[in-house]
Amino acid sequence: MISTLPGRAYTDPEIFADEQAKIFENLWFCAVRSGDLPAPGAFRTVQVGRESVIVVRGRDGLLRAFLNVCRHRGARLCLEEAGEVRRTIRCAYHAWSYDLDGRLAAAPNLAKMPDIDRVEYGLVPVHLREWLGYAWVCLAAEPPSFERSVTSAATERLGDPAAIEHYQVDRLALGRRIVYDVKANWKLLVENFMECYHCATIHPELTAVLPEFVGGYAAQYYVGHGAEFAERAEGFTVDGSAGFGRLPEVSEEQDRRYYAITVKPQVFVNLVPDHVILHRMFPMAADRTVVECDWLYHPDVVASGADLTLSVELFHRVNEQDFDACERTQPGMSSRAYREGGVLVPSEHHIALFHQWVNQRLRG
Repeated sequence: MISTLPGRAYTDPEIFADEQAKIFENLWFCAVRSGDLPAPGAFRTVQVGRESVIVVRGRDGLLRAFLNVCRHRGARLCLEEAGEVRRTIRCAYHAWSYDLDGRLAAAPNLAKMPDIDRVEYGLVPVHLREWLGYAWVCLAAEPPSFERSVTSAATERLGDPAAIEHYQVDRLALGRRIVYDVKANWKLLVENFMECYHCATIHPELTAVLPEFVGGYAAQYYVGHGAEFAERAEGFTVDGSAGFGRLPEVSEEQDRRYYAITVKPQVFVNLVPDHVILHRMFPMAADRTVVECDWLYHPDVVASGADLTLSVELFHRVNEQDFDACERTQPGMSSRAYREGGVLVPSEHHIALFHQWVNQRLRG
């Protein structure tokens, strides 16, 4: 018998603070879609653990990330979730201003402080890498290997490091974004995504398109295996109707199959022949997680103004069904009935590996 984590792991604010410090502030965190910052000066603020981070596009076209804190007296610089600055990032408190590369540009009476180092007293930089068309940031002074901790997740799932490249995710266009505010602990969402024991119970639309999910085994249970579409399903749509044609580089072996990848700690990637669905989780409290879900299509599909409704609706329903289940589970985590946790069935054994990973990170 394999036990789950105890209930307090999902409710205790101290445990959540420990996770923020040792997981979300130490590992690579998928922050923003690169295409959301198209021009120099475009920025977005993101909550990473306990820190607010600014991701901004510089005048040289590169993305950079900084802690959202003025070096003068610690005021928060950007209060909006997204926006655009013309020349500098300016503090509204004492008007200290920073270039888009983080260097201190100007401040009242700065001429009377000739010895101040404008780089040393510039914005505090945050490590940034781009992959799949998204900016990933890491707050750690020495971040873990991006290849071993992020891109390797696709290889471990698909069995071939080149397999995900066939979808050319970084070249796709954003067709739809839906933000969900889920009243549940982030680990419940990860556990839900990792297993399909619940699929026959709560996902009628999904199992109609992917009938093997009725058996309770998630696609990621088998390395390299993708769940095959039902014979009657023409595409990955809510009614099984045709989608938008296979993406140009997707192989014959990948056609009419669904693949799911978990990139710990907060990203889910769903691959189907004609589009990609990517979830980013933003853990806000022990019992609250914001999820941004992007539906990505070939640029020609989006530019044509094609109706994406049937395509988007399938996984939107899956999301709503999953998040409702997580919200119904969250109160039980506080019950004395779950004080020692629950039990995993054989098809959920890989959730135990996730629990081991969490515990190792917290001990580490």
